[in-house]
Amino acid sequence: MTGAVLQADMDVRNLTADAAVFTANAYLIQGERNSLVDVGAMPGMVDTLQEQVATLDSVFLTHRHDDHVDRLETVRAAFDPTVYAADSGPEAATVLADGDQVSIGGEAFEVVETPGHAPDHLAFVGDMAVFTGDIVVYSDEAFEDGSFGRTDIPGADRETLVKSIDRLLGRLPATVKSLYPGHGPAFAGDVRTVIERARGRAARGEPKYPE
Repeated sequence: MTGAVLQADMDVRNLTADAAVFTANAYLIQGERNSLVDVGAMPGMVDTLQEQVATLDSVFLTHRHDDHVDRLETVRAAFDPTVYAADSGPEAATVLADGDQVSIGGEAFEVVETPGHAPDHLAFVGDMAVFTGDIVVYSDEAFEDGSFGRTDIPGADRETLVKSIDRLLGRLPATVKSLYPGHGPAFAGDVRTVIERARGRAARGEPKYPE
């Protein structure tokens, strides 16, 4: 099974939910235009996609860490989608900037620049759902009900991450009820409280993975 659909008016499936390797979540959103948010690092991603859709119109990258983009070239070769990212990258992606409006699965989303875990990190905010990449996750090995991306890796910065979460909260409609993070389970419910809890933990300097 490829993951649960949390939102009645969007068909969102995590294609890497059952992966046997370490990978980011890769969300297929089916609609007027089939879209993928991140491609992950799971072998067989093209076969999994082809079981779901005949065409793929677009790929949206939250950031270019290997666990999020490892299978990008194979997906591009199979489907020739338009790739959107914060920078052009080796595949000459369409560059997105803060405040841009994009269509993911036929639904409108706003691009929010959210560096801190990675310099090129983006989140995608819609009326009912948010794709947060690694800036905020619902639950992981560090924290439950509101965690944040690592800042102890090259290119990351805790203060910048906190400011990015503040920017995300400032752009989050009250109607958002589904959170699709880069790792771990998706969440349906009070999304704002989950993000605020993650922000508080990051701002207090709580270590992501205490020794």
